[in-house]
Amino acid sequence: MKTVEKLSENILDKLSIDFLRNQVLKNAYGNNDTVIAGMDPRILLVWYLFFGLVPWFVNDLPFLIGCFLLVAVTTMMAKVAGLVLFLFGLGVFSQTGYLLIVTLLFGGDASAIAPLLVLTLKVATVSLASITVFSGMDPDKLANGLMWYGCPERLSFSISYAYRMLPILMEEFQNILLSYRLRGNPPEHEHLVGKIKYLIYQIKVIIHSFYPLMLNTAKRSRTTVEVLEIKGYRYAAVNKEVKKIKLSSLCVSNNDLLFLSASFLWIAVTVLISTLI
Repeated sequence: MKTVEKLSENILDKLSIDFLRNQVLKNAYGNNDTVIAGMDPRILLVWYLFFGLVPWFVNDLPFLIGCFLLVAVTTMMAKVAGLVLFLFGLGVFSQTGYLLIVTLLFGGDASAIAPLLVLTLKVATVSLASITVFSGMDPDKLANGLMWYGCPERLSFSISYAYRMLPILMEEFQNILLSYRLRGNPPEHEHLVGKIKYLIYQIKVIIHSFYPLMLNTAKRSRTTVEVLEIKGYRYAAVNKEVKKIKLSSLCVSNNDLLFLSASFLWIAVTVLISTLI
């Protein structure tokens, strides 16, 4: 019983707002020194289009395993935060993973397991490719890459602005939670039953905090938009010279070409192995 109580206490300590905020900020701004973050966003977007679309149209198991191994390596290279990886594992398990485990437990043969394994590999490959690109790359570089491909400037700006709003959003969320705790009366959490009640209380407080969080964030966003209007944001958004200056930092390097070549070579080997099998 003491071991269970100690474990639950450690979990509650880890699931603090400070921990979640640090994980979110680390994932958004703490990976600028990785190989993936230093690549050209245009190359990464092309790479993502392949691994985000092709696996859905292929049912060959060796090919899907090869794609999964490649995107798993790129995710490790991106040094994604542990919270994102935990959510990835939870999402894959909740969609297809539990079906695979249930099939194994109840005596399913290869004919029943193989389709579930194929579907699980598809979901996992596409998810890891998305994590590699959208979590491992700098928000500004990602926005510039989308702009270079002709996406509306408002879309690219919304992406970079959303990342910049993360610290403000987490800080506002923490302030609202603290205000609820000052006015509330949390249950005692010295024993296991009390810890469970305290966890339920925390979940209720988080749910009640969402409406004032959205309202306060909307107020701050309105202030930001008014400042941008004063500084001539609308004119700069449609000006070709401004766009040219903003995209002048994009440059395809040897590392980008090496990354594409290595990915192409790995896929070629995977296709060769799948045809031989």
